[in-house]
Amino acid sequence: MITIDYYKNFQEKRMVIFGELVLRYWNGKLNSAEDLNELTEDIKKKFHFTDKDTSFIKDHIRLAMGLDPKGDINFTDELNLVRNSKEITKPIVAKIEGPCEYCDHSKCEENDDSKCKYDAHLYNKNKGPVIVNDKCLSCGNCVSSCDFGALADKIEFLPLIDLLKDDSTPVYATVAPAVIGQFGDHISLGQIRTALKILGFKDLIEVALFADILTIKEAYEFTHLVNSEKDFFLTSCCCPVWFNLTRKNYPNIYDHMSPSVSPMIASGRFLKKLYPNAKVVFIAPCIAKKSEIQEPELKGAIDYVINFRELDEVFKALNINLKELPGDDKDQASFGGRIYARTGGVSFSVKSVVNRLEPERLVKLKSKKADGVKSCKAVLDDLTNNRDIGGNFIEGMGCTGGCVGGPRTNIQMEKARDMVNEFGEDSLILTPFDNLNVMKILKEFDITSIDEIVENKEINKMLSRD
Repeated sequence: MITIDYYKNFQEKRMVIFGELVLRYWNGKLNSAEDLNELTEDIKKKFHFTDKDTSFIKDHIRLAMGLDPKGDINFTDELNLVRNSKEITKPIVAKIEGPCEYCDHSKCEENDDSKCKYDAHLYNKNKGPVIVNDKCLSCGNCVSSCDFGALADKIEFLPLIDLLKDDSTPVYATVAPAVIGQFGDHISLGQIRTALKILGFKDLIEVALFADILTIKEAYEFTHLVNSEKDFFLTSCCCPVWFNLTRKNYPNIYDHMSPSVSPMIASGRFLKKLYPNAKVVFIAPCIAKKSEIQEPELKGAIDYVINFRELDEVFKALNINLKELPGDDKDQASFGGRIYARTGGVSFSVKSVVNRLEPERLVKLKSKKADGVKSCKAVLDDLTNNRDIGGNFIEGMGCTGGCVGGPRTNIQMEKARDMVNEFGEDSLILTPFDNLNVMKILKEFDITSIDEIVENKEINKMLSRD
């Protein structure tokens, strides 16, 4: 019997597997099942796994390739599947057999009497967690807290490599506002842009720019829908965990949810309208965004999602040292758009526009902010039971601290929050209303006034769920 030490800290070992995959595939050294078998043996030797663990290692290689685990010791057509892949399919989070028998299950048992925070997968004393995919919100909490690698999310970079090497296909990277500081204290967004261009990306676009556009839309919605002390409005921006938690479990409250898409989805829709042949990749702090792009009403906007931790491993594997790169800096987003990354950022941004639209408004925007699942549930329960929550604009984020506390970030939440605030303050654009980049985009659609964001059918469709 192997000891549990082989499985401990598997989150780090998993990134080593991914890094090796990237390096070999990038350099043309993964061409057959034999090459994948060689990688398996190298990983087993590196971490002292035994032959009993072969299926476990191979399933993690499959997941790192963006494929489903098979529980099979034989590689067959995995590389062909990657080369012919157009998208990563659900489920995003998968269970891998083997390591649960060596775990004391303490991490599985600590949430809500042995259940997932969202009741998505129920704990089984013998076999570990069982994923119920119609309930799973892909929040990533279970994945990031599983030290033994029994739960893992698919990584979407390997199918992207061929696209990045194809000069005929422009690939744009849109980055979440939480990106600042994730690759080093003094690494600028301009240096990250340069690094992504080295990889083959056409350009880096701040998703905060599209947060600015959505802020204006939601501000208009608020002024039209909240006109008495009893009215309230839920923002749908940013967080798919918050959105799906409300949609699946609080149908009466969901009626008050904004129909807006997330800034990520908006970025993909706009870029593909402007550049019809383009592919768009979102750089994220979380796992839930991988699932969001697969929702039927949102599908096609974003092609792949890579998280901060995965991208950091890509840079390391390909020996891209961001500190040595020149910065290609651009001021694309406002202070308000950039602080979407932390709790309260959406509320601040929307309020700044509401106050600009209706400075004498009788019913003022009073925000109620919830971050972390317990806080989100508590607010939704209070609203369901008609309790006064002290606000009429409700902002929810599934992670503590907001996106800066996501399960696939590289630095601590408090540090990330402070860096996002500083990055926001560095912007020369205070509010979304002052962002001339917004008007540059809108002019491409023959819009000359910000008011037309709501009135224009084409723009409104791109900013809304079907």
